[in-house]
Amino acid sequence: MLLERHSIRRYTDRPIDGEDVKTILEAALLAPTSKNARSWQFVVVEDPETLNILSQCKPSYATSIKDSRFSVIVTSDPEKSEAYIEDATVAAMFMHLQAAALGIGSCWVQVRGRETADGEPSENLVRDTLGIPNHMVVECIMTFGYSAETRKPVDPAKLQWEKMHIGTWRHEL
Repeated sequence: MLLERHSIRRYTDRPIDGEDVKTILEAALLAPTSKNARSWQFVVVEDPETLNILSQCKPSYATSIKDSRFSVIVTSDPEKSEAYIEDATVAAMFMHLQAAALGIGSCWVQVRGRETADGEPSENLVRDTLGIPNHMVVECIMTFGYSAETRKPVDPAKLQWEKMHIGTWRHEL
């Protein structure tokens, strides 16, 4: 499955079955967290108007939000865990991989540390649109839908094995 997984930014209008949506959301809740702190929380958005507003959270690479069948805003509470960013990231990736296993496309849209076209923090637009409390960090928005693009599987011969070090760091000559 991993060789076929890609970030999908264009989606069809085909609806996603409710059981598949639930399975993707369960994957987030099953994600491991540092010291089992479960510092993450999620906002699921299906409303097209709200998705369109959220797609304006940054000037590029956010159009998949408005085209998605649903998106999940991944937030985390830094007061619950020093690994709050990692906790949120693992949950996002669990959803990403679960969607791929179901034949559903998805894409990570980074929010934390990004800005809108007007130079405002992307988190503020997302937080204000959805009523997310100020203490929660908005890590990313995961988009989901059936792919409207055809992508070839990754060629295993192109894996960069030179970046894998066994036993000790191998210095390049």
